[in-house]
This record gives sequence, C-alpha cells and structure tokens, in this order.
Amino acid sequence: MELKELQRLLGEMSLEEKVGQMVQIPANMLTEGGLITGPTDSIEMTQEKVSLVGALLGKTGAKELRDIQEEFVKNHPHHIPLLLMYDIINGMDTIFPIPLAMGCTFSPELVEKSAEVAAKEATAAGLHVTFSPMLDLVRDARWGRVMESTGEDPWLNSELGKAMVRGYQGSSKAAGEPLDLKKEGNIAGCIKHFAGYGLPEGGREYENVEISERTFREDYLPAYKAAAEEGCAMVMTSFNTLDRIPSTGNKWLMREVLRKEMGFDGVLISDYSAIDEMITHGIAQDSREAAKLAIMAGVDIDMVSNAYVKYLADLVCQGEVEERLIDEAVMRILKLKNDLGLFENPYKDGSEEKEKELFCCKEHRQLARKIAAASFVLLKNEQMLPLKKEATEKVAFIGPYAENVEIHGSWSFPKNPESAITIKAGAEQKKTGMTFVQGCLVLDEDQCDRYGGKQSYGEGAKDLMLAEAVMAAKNADKVVLCLGEHRNQSGEGGSRVNIRLPENQMILLREIQKVNANIVTVVFSARPLELKEVTEISKAVMLVWMPGTEGGNAIADVLFGDSMPQGRLSMSMPRSVGQVPIYYNRFSTGRPNGSGTAVGFIHGYIDESTKPLYPFGYGLSYTEFEYSKVELDKTEMCVNGTLTAKVNVKNIGALPGTETVQLYLQDVKGSVVRPVKMLRGFEKVTLQPGESGEVRFEIKESMLKFYDINMDYVSEPGLFRVFIGQDSDTENMAEFWLKK
Repeated sequence: MELKELQRLLGEMSLEEKVGQMVQIPANMLTEGGLITGPTDSIEMTQEKVSLVGALLGKTGAKELRDIQEEFVKNHPHHIPLLLMYDIINGMDTIFPIPLAMGCTFSPELVEKSAEVAAKEATAAGLHVTFSPMLDLVRDARWGRVMESTGEDPWLNSELGKAMVRGYQGSSKAAGEPLDLKKEGNIAGCIKHFAGYGLPEGGREYENVEISERTFREDYLPAYKAAAEEGCAMVMTSFNTLDRIPSTGNKWLMREVLRKEMGFDGVLISDYSAIDEMITHGIAQDSREAAKLAIMAGVDIDMVSNAYVKYLADLVCQGEVEERLIDEAVMRILKLKNDLGLFENPYKDGSEEKEKELFCCKEHRQLARKIAAASFVLLKNEQMLPLKKEATEKVAFIGPYAENVEIHGSWSFPKNPESAITIKAGAEQKKTGMTFVQGCLVLDEDQCDRYGGKQSYGEGAKDLMLAEAVMAAKNADKVVLCLGEHRNQSGEGGSRVNIRLPENQMILLREIQKVNANIVTVVFSARPLELKEVTEISKAVMLVWMPGTEGGNAIADVLFGDSMPQGRLSMSMPRSVGQVPIYYNRFSTGRPNGSGTAVGFIHGYIDESTKPLYPFGYGLSYTEFEYSKVELDKTEMCVNGTLTAKVNVKNIGALPGTETVQLYLQDVKGSVVRPVKMLRGFEKVTLQPGESGEVRFEIKESMLKFYDINMDYVSEPGLFRVFIGQDSDTENMAEFWLKK
C-alpha cells in the first residue's frame, strides 16, 4: 500500500477499530494452546473486542497461524491482518547458544548469521515479529535474565545488537540500506527492554532501577541506540521504574529520549501486562489512569492488559486524550504491517513445507555447531585437553549432563527438544570404549519440584548412582564431569542469591576427586556461576553455557581438539556472590588497592578479593600467544583525527589457535571520573604454531567521547592509554595525547 492508502484506511476506521489495533492478546484467547509468559486471568474482553485486536502473541505453526489469520481477516470490518509475535531469542527450532554465550564469541558475523537462520525458521512458522534483541546491559549474575543479554560491556552489546538486527531484518538502515521486511525469511526485530532493565536492585526480578543520568546515558543507552539506528522495527518498554517512574508511563524516556534523541519512528509496545502494572507500582489509581499515562508516554501497543481495550476510547470521548495520539500510534502499526507485506499476503512466509525444509536442517545444524564451539570459554587447562582419540586413554564421562538433551536456555522453545545432541552422542563419534555414567540428578532433591518437575531419585537410587560414578572414575585415566545448573534456574523470574552448582553435583565432584584427580569439568549454565571450588578441584574447566541443538557435537569437537576453544567471557566471573555486581570497566577510587584484598583503610573487602575469578574478555586456547609491545603511529591526536595502534601476535605453542585480540582505552583524567578501561575494538587472528600476525586498530576521536561535567557529549584533551591484549586485565600499554 502507498502511504495515502494507509491514511485513507485510517480515516475510515472507527475509534473502536483504531483502539483494537493497539491491543495485543495471547493466542489462547483465540485458540487452544499458545505460550503464556505472564498473568492472563484478569483480562476482560468481549468477543466483539477480540475480533478487532491488532496483534497476537505466543503461538507458532504455519497451519495453525494461517487458520487463525484467515478467519480473523475475513471477519474484521476492514480486513486488517494480525501481527503475529513470539519470543525467538536464540533460535526457532534450531536452537543456538543463549545470547550471553553468543556474546562470548566476540563475533558480529556469527551472531548475524544465527539471527538470519532464526528469522528464516520463524517466518516459515508463520511469525512476523520476534521479541529480540534484548540489549539490557548486565553486571549482576544474580539476575536471571543475564542469559538474554550479550554481557556487561556497552560497546560489545552495541556491535552484537546491530548484528542481530541485520540478521533478523536483512538490512542496515545505518548503512543506507532500505528496509525490506517483505522479503522471504526476514522478520521484524524488537529492541528490549527500554530502558535500564538490566540493573535491578539486588538482582531481583522486576525491581526498581536507581541510576544517575550520566551512567544511564553512557553505559546503558548505547546498545539500544545502536540497534534503533540500525533500523529495528519495534521497541518494547521495560518493567522497571527509572527515576521512580515506570518505563511504560515515562514520557521523557519514550518521547524525548527514544523518539526525538534516538530518532526511533517504529512501533513501541509495552511488555506483558506492564501498563496495568503501573497500578501496583503506585503511579496509577486504576487501569483507566494507567492507559492515559501509557498513551501520553507514546506506547502504541498494550500487551495483554485491560488498559487500552477498556478505557482508551472513553478517554478520547471524554476529551482527556487527543485522538491524534491514537492516530499516530495506529499509523505506525499499520505501516509496520504494510512493511511486512501483510495487506497483500497476511500469512507472509508461513508454510508447512518450509517448516519441514528448514527446521533443524543440515545447514542450520552445522551453523549451530560452529557457533556453539566458538562460544565455549576454556577457563583452566593443566595439560588435560584436548583429549586423545586413541583407545589407550580411558575416559569416563560422568554427571547429569553427560546424556542430557535439556541444553537449551529457558527462553528456547524447540518443536522437538529431543533433537538436541547430547555429549554422549557427540563423543561417541570421536572415540570408542568410553564410559558414560549419570552420577546424580541435575538438581538437589529439595529443588526438583520447583525447577525440575519430573526429576526424582527413587528409594536408594542416590547412593547407587554415586557409587557407580566413583567406580567408573577409578577405572579411567581421565574423568570428564558434565555438571551445571538446570535450564529453569535462570531466565525471567530466575533471580537467585545462591549461584553455585546444586550441592549434589558438588558432592559428586568431591567424591570423584578422591579416586581420580584428572578431572575435566564441563559446566552448563545460563549465568556466571560461583565456580571457585570447581576450578580448584578440576585440572581443566570449560564453560559451555546452554549451547543448544548441536551442543553435544560442539562440546565433543572442542574436547577432542577438532575445534579449538576461542570463546572469551562477555561477563566477569565472580569469586563469590558477595562481589556482585562485578565488572571490568569500573572506576578508580581515592584509595586504590593493587592486591585486591583490603588490609587497612583501602578499597575492598577484608574477607574477599575485589578481583573476579576470571575477568571480562578472558579465555584460554590449546596453545599460547605472545604479544609484542603496543606501537602507535603517533603520540598526538587532534580533534576529528585518528591514530593507528598495532601489535604482533605470535603462536608460541604446539597447536593452531584463534586469538581474540582486544583493544581497551583509558582516559587518564577527565572532568568526571572515567572507567579504568573501555573496550573499543577486537580482532580475531588464527595462527599456526610458530606463525605471527600483525593486528591493527584505528582509534578515532569519537571513541574518546563521554558525558562531561556539564552533561555535554564531548572528548576532552589530555592523556590516554591504549591497552591491547588477551583480556581486560592486560597491562600491555602505550600512551598518546589528545590535543584540541
């Protein structure tokens, strides 16, 4: 449709029809089944109002959605199709590693490819919109939703967020490419959660966010902004308060920051029931007032609450809300439907044949396997890995994840979970004669009902399982312990103060060590865990996160050396939960502490180090790399200028490997305190034994900008340090001056 046709359609619609376009309902209100991710009991809608809604969520399947859409369009007064939305977070049916693990790839290219595959499968299943990417900066491992973020660094999150938008939507607005959502395989993305949702007090889900505007703008807004500039079609409001105002009713945040400053002109949707939740926040008396606050803030679609459907039309009729605000919102919704081509083809790419062709196809599985292997972080290796394929080395795989198919994250909903490859299935393709023993359940007995559902030991089984594991360890040269948290222990509503492995798994680890010290521990998780004891007991530790469909094959590839470990931590690993939030780009204090442990009146704790167990950017390979000193092509930079920093990297080990060379900058003195380091670049280099490679980074004056004491976004003249190395702890440094 041309714009004038959309305008004519809008002019023909009744107020009730327009309000209907601004309402999203869960699929179970139109059909049986459908994913429910929040409360629905309080929704009160007549069949007449249901027939006018503009969007549906929580249902997939080409045939089912085609049937729903066909019936709906036929009965709608203006035959306007539904927007069909779902949470495709890290894959539709081919499940990729969780986003936090994707962050560990440090690879925008791989992240973009994963989003492209997810879009192809999702649109084949009849969907139009995915509620992704989540670009909330995360620094507190207690918060369950850290799994949906790509980590703690604003710059890395921005680069990967842009990559996801390109993968989903097939174009880059920032690069001048036109939006082409009609193209087969492209899906509309939705930035979430705007804004600051990743900083809940105490790591508690749905909690208040208390933050200065400077920190908010400098650390938390950049990734949202980058994705918006890339052309992401939608934005979702966050549940949290910001400056004591719920985001869904925050007019400054939505109209001034998002719309005016960031230039976002797409559809703004609330999170699930967030408009009505302003009542319990204490900022709205009832749903009517909540509806008014949300529309004044610029929220276009009300996701599953009573507010818009019951009260928005009345607010207009009573003169409390201008109808032009309704028209603006509806035009954005109609435009998105038009961009997706739904007026010509309400089903877009939905096809049972395409589902069969694409779901978990060979090509998609190969990519999932490659990305999973690239996301694994080798934390420790005392000459234990890679494992030998020869029969002379006896290996026992022990633990609740040795044969477990539940290796996708809590926001992953594959059509067939059993299609996941277990470690056993992957390892048996590499070597014969190995032993596989469960040893224990994933969860402690008191956790089973809450997280595990059907898990139960049965009478006497616990001791027998442990005894069998100990015997297998005695008879092995090496033990690969496959441990981890349950997939339901993280995710939305998964905040925890205990971020250790379940105790029954720790008992298994301790008992195995008594009979065999050659332990390789493979850790499954959806957040940074407290792994201090695990790393002390084990001779090798590899963090594989929740790796998805091809997890077992990818793990076997890395364990046996067919793929080299190359993942780097996108979130710091704490020594203990008492350290969190912990992150690398912190600020200097007036009483710095070089040792990490406080003695006397200096920064830190008296009973724990201030340093993480493993820092941001950390990760080992099966070889070692040597760096030359950082060289700069000049020691002064002018405004709008650039300089080049370079290092030579040499593989000094016996195996090939891929190194992620990382660039950090430090502003030594500013008008406000500056972070000790800021990631501003990375480059992957693959080297054979003895081979060297030069890595260059261009440093631009724009990389030095920040919000100064007057809240102006500027660079300030002075001394800067350039660090290039293996992780955020690198001290390999050179200096330059910025001159005005």
